[in-house]
Amino acid sequence: MAATAAVAIHQFAECITCHAWSPDQSMIAFCPNNNEVHIYKFFTDKWEKLHVLSKHDQIVSGIDWSRSSNKIVTVSHDRNSYVWTQEGSDWVPTLVILKLNRAALCVQWSPKENKFAVGSGAKSVCVCYYEQENNWWISKVIRKRHESSVTSIAWHPNNVYLATASTDGKCRVFSTFIKGVDKRGSQSSTSTDPKFGEQIAQLDLSSTWAFGVRWSPSGKTLAYAGHNSMIYFVDEVESAPAAQNLTLRDLPLRDVLFVSERMVIGVGFDCNPMIFAADETGLWSFVRFLDERKATPSTSKASQLSEALGKLYGQSKQGTSDTVEPSKPRGGAHENCITCIVPLTKGRDGTIKRFSTSGLDGKIVVWDLENHVAIAK
Repeated sequence: MAATAAVAIHQFAECITCHAWSPDQSMIAFCPNNNEVHIYKFFTDKWEKLHVLSKHDQIVSGIDWSRSSNKIVTVSHDRNSYVWTQEGSDWVPTLVILKLNRAALCVQWSPKENKFAVGSGAKSVCVCYYEQENNWWISKVIRKRHESSVTSIAWHPNNVYLATASTDGKCRVFSTFIKGVDKRGSQSSTSTDPKFGEQIAQLDLSSTWAFGVRWSPSGKTLAYAGHNSMIYFVDEVESAPAAQNLTLRDLPLRDVLFVSERMVIGVGFDCNPMIFAADETGLWSFVRFLDERKATPSTSKASQLSEALGKLYGQSKQGTSDTVEPSKPRGGAHENCITCIVPLTKGRDGTIKRFSTSGLDGKIVVWDLENHVAIAK
């Protein structure tokens, strides 16, 4: 058994905004916190840079690499999006008409890869699809619902419902049914699909910014994180939402990932993936940090002062507590905030065995759950 769940740590840049893997996972695309997308490939024993996609003018805020069609979609603070198609040894960009007047913040292909969605700072979501006649990607925009920037988006497995998280603190679910692109009755639980842009649900669980929304593999459970160090789990979103709020004693999360129907990995400002699991009754709880660290005794005056302050603030908040855990030392796989988590390998039972994370420390870390976590199905 390996000593740690982090099986590979790659220092690609000083800071990484986002990343995505090729379908066969032999190549990786990431933004080194600028207007470029770098594509690396692994040869024998090292990663080599193959391509630099440099069409954007400002920071690239989102990348997604489709598994079936092998297309890369990128979005940027320059309000533009491009779909990149490999022709020979080159990647050729196609401009997407987004109609945005603020930065594009996130992007994700739909499960069938016939659409992708873009969240933006314009309080709107663009759902983009390919128009064969004109050979371009166009968008339909969901407006007038969000009251602030859309920080995260997630496609339901049915390819029609789209969940969004926003800095207005709300999580919403919309229909993205587009005539001529989606087939009627593609939504499983009802006979007719709601019209495009129709709001299916609005969840007012967080009083702070919301990040990192994700659906469970079946689409029955929705999870997202709040900037108040809380994570929210919602069952039966469409019919009768049943929500659970889990308060963390650590720093806030930025992104989450379902590795199975009853297990979630959360990443964020603690620089260490957190494992959450649901029991047989559906009650969610925090299990442990994935990157276990051995605490080292701290004797410096600075650390003693920080622990004393932590104890003081802990008492002032809780009133009855006499002891507070000392701050966890750094020295794990990541050394700064983790901003992105991407699934990699699935097992025969459909659970995710491997995933990767990237963060503000410029590292991309590959994690293996095999032999480290008993994945609850």
